[in-house]
Amino acid sequence: MEKDAPRLDWVNAVRIAAPEEVRSAAEALHDIAMRCGMRAAPAHNIADKRTPTDLAGNVLASEVFGWTGEQAWWRNPHIALDSPLTSACRFESEPFWVNAQGFHTRQANRYLSAIDLTNFEVRARTRAAIVVPVHLPFGQIGAVSFNPLDASLTDLSSEFERYGDIFGLLGRTFIAGYVNTMGSAQALPAHLRLSKREVECLRWAAIGKTDFEISMIIGRSRATVRFHIHNASTKLSAVNRSQTVFKAAQLGYITLAR
Repeated sequence: MEKDAPRLDWVNAVRIAAPEEVRSAAEALHDIAMRCGMRAAPAHNIADKRTPTDLAGNVLASEVFGWTGEQAWWRNPHIALDSPLTSACRFESEPFWVNAQGFHTRQANRYLSAIDLTNFEVRARTRAAIVVPVHLPFGQIGAVSFNPLDASLTDLSSEFERYGDIFGLLGRTFIAGYVNTMGSAQALPAHLRLSKREVECLRWAAIGKTDFEISMIIGRSRATVRFHIHNASTKLSAVNRSQTVFKAAQLGYITLAR
């Protein structure tokens, strides 16, 4: 079968602006993937057992993308922790392709080489795939994998060269649109803004400094440090210091030490 050449107008076909557009966007993504010799497998949150549904609650993985029977990867409760595909999405933000021999990226990523690929085909539910990680606000990670219709195909280097970039655009557009229209209400107010002093205190707290140590560093009283961290906690709807630091990092105010 002759495969289609990538086209930018595909992106508009998978864009979602309202809940009632989810089904048609999913059907467009499925059709495009099939025309490229692939079957798409979208997940809006790799930490969530649920997969995308349409407005009527139908599971798109089976209803649209055709993952049924033994191919129903989304029914596996362990896939989020056990699959090397989802593990890689935590350490990579750009499209990549993978098989039992390793991960293949446009730029080197030392974290991927540490991921266990033992028993790859069983754990990944595929012999090879092009994967698009989708890093979203509030630390949520989605993903779309594109799996070859030809099950014997394990070298996707040419497919990745041809479709990697457009698959990246399609995956991000579809997942971001789905989360924006079908996700729950925002966890934080849109006008949220931390002050310069609140951010400064949280940066030191993130690397383990106590209130007393922070007070010595910034030249303010311990009570003042507590005041700023408490204000940040209230703004972020956090229940304790650790969650305050975590939510501030999610929003990009601070960076957690690696």
